[in-house]
Amino acid sequence: MKRSTILLLSTGLTLAGLTLPALPHSGRASAAPRIGTHEGFTRLVFDLPGPSTVSTALSSGSGGNRVLTVTLRVPLRAEQGTLAEPGVASYTVEGSRVSVQLAAGVTDAAAQVYPAGNGQPARLVIDVPLPTGTRPAPASAARPAATATSGVPARPVIQPASTVARPRLSVVLDAGHGGVDPGMVSRWVTEKEVTLDVAQRVRGYLTARGVNVIMVRSSDTQLSVDKRTDLDRRSRLASAGTVNAYISIHVNSGSSSASGIETYYFGSTLPGSKRSIAVQENGGGSIGQELTRKASSNAQNLVGDLLSQAKLAFSAQLARSIQSQLIAQTGAENRGVQSDAFYVIRNPTVPAVLTEVGFGTSPTEGAKLAQAGYRDRLASAIATGILRFLKVQ
Repeated sequence: MKRSTILLLSTGLTLAGLTLPALPHSGRASAAPRIGTHEGFTRLVFDLPGPSTVSTALSSGSGGNRVLTVTLRVPLRAEQGTLAEPGVASYTVEGSRVSVQLAAGVTDAAAQVYPAGNGQPARLVIDVPLPTGTRPAPASAARPAATATSGVPARPVIQPASTVARPRLSVVLDAGHGGVDPGMVSRWVTEKEVTLDVAQRVRGYLTARGVNVIMVRSSDTQLSVDKRTDLDRRSRLASAGTVNAYISIHVNSGSSSASGIETYYFGSTLPGSKRSIAVQENGGGSIGQELTRKASSNAQNLVGDLLSQAKLAFSAQLARSIQSQLIAQTGAENRGVQSDAFYVIRNPTVPAVLTEVGFGTSPTEGAKLAQAGYRDRLASAIATGILRFLKVQ
């Protein structure tokens, strides 16, 4: 299947996106989910009576099956029912809490709330990644969304995504550092371990939505023991016509009082900065200084290049999308979106950002970054930011 690309037009840029079919609804909030099986995942959609925040937890249920529990800010009608779709077994709604029991062998699920718009109410969307080889239910096999004890009438089944012809999006995930380069090391975490774990979790969320993911590294390794060569090879994995976005994931360092999340797109170091954080992520020491000077020079050369400026504008948009989700889902201090001369995202070909997901040197954030649950929240936020930027609903 041909991958989509960034189309450069005389009037600007158009980002080819992926949009799932519109979901029918009754025009009022209900606890009965709409459900459908797509290529790689099963989706449940609950209409909500209004806007809401969301928090999730995975635990072991009866029979050893995993249970996803979603806590909302708004209440729904009490209800429960069995589910016949791949990956899920049953659901229960009690007030503001929605629980979905996963099928045997399924260990993960993700949830997020979409705001009202385009004729649809606010809605809770739960995606359950399916094991490799699971086949979507045929479109002709129309059946109720759920067998509910409250007698709610059946909702139409969502058409499988595989029946909709569309280009496939592709994203590069760069887990910062790795192999001989551990990155930031503190008493709580080592950067290369956190970035790899978060990147792998982001990959799971993206592939569940049909996005192709290219991992810069999938284990504790590097592309080259020479830092300059390593960063150069990483940056060349993103080029227009091949991928749609490039995201580099890092852990920050500083004093024990420093905390918060920040996301960068490529550009000159902000005026007044005492020290460019790019030096640290560009290898540190004399190598970091040299590569940062080279990247800064490249940033200056891009000023008069209209196509490069358009790419940087989209990079800033991607950075804002990811940053807003990271803050919303973690409650961390918002250090904002900035530009800096990062060598790994210097090539002006596709939207590219670098996100610092917290300070490993902070007693509070370092301890959080050591927790699998917190890393999953970071991954969910990054994936949501990417999906919204790419117009994947």
